[in-house]
Amino acid sequence: MKNLLYLSVAFLFLVFAASCHDRKGKNYNDINDEQEGEQFIRSGIESSMSDIKASGLAITNSNNHKVIGLAKMLIESHTKLDSALRQLEADKKMANSGAISNAHADMIKDLSKKSGPAFDKAYLQMIVNDHEEVVKLYTTASANSDEKIKKIASENLPAIKMQLDSANKICISLK
Repeated sequence: MKNLLYLSVAFLFLVFAASCHDRKGKNYNDINDEQEGEQFIRSGIESSMSDIKASGLAITNSNNHKVIGLAKMLIESHTKLDSALRQLEADKKMANSGAISNAHADMIKDLSKKSGPAFDKAYLQMIVNDHEEVVKLYTTASANSDEKIKKIASENLPAIKMQLDSANKICISLK
């Protein structure tokens, strides 16, 4: 009788284990990738918008042809990038990202009050700091499971690194 009881318990355990094995668990990696993807899109748009605005100021407030050349390159590059990110934002049915953070708004406001060499130094420092963060953002997004995010990040990362290098070189030459 004991053997029959043990056999019944073992059988029930096996049936329970088999039924649990067929259940699919939630893949939290996909959720994290999705959240990181949305963060990438929002941060990328904000960064592009602030770089475009700051670079517009550089064209009017700087007398240094290297700074103006960098600003024109950034406006062209980030306008295209902003457009690609906004298309991705629309494809994912995300809320429209139209605002610049208070920190970026304050930096742009401070830049607008400067001119000449003081402007150049502040502008280049802003671009360097921003692009260092953007390189990290795009490097992470290059490994995202969403192919569209991965493609935009991977295709634009070399240009962003080049922009960072250019801003650093110009910044060093100012000293």
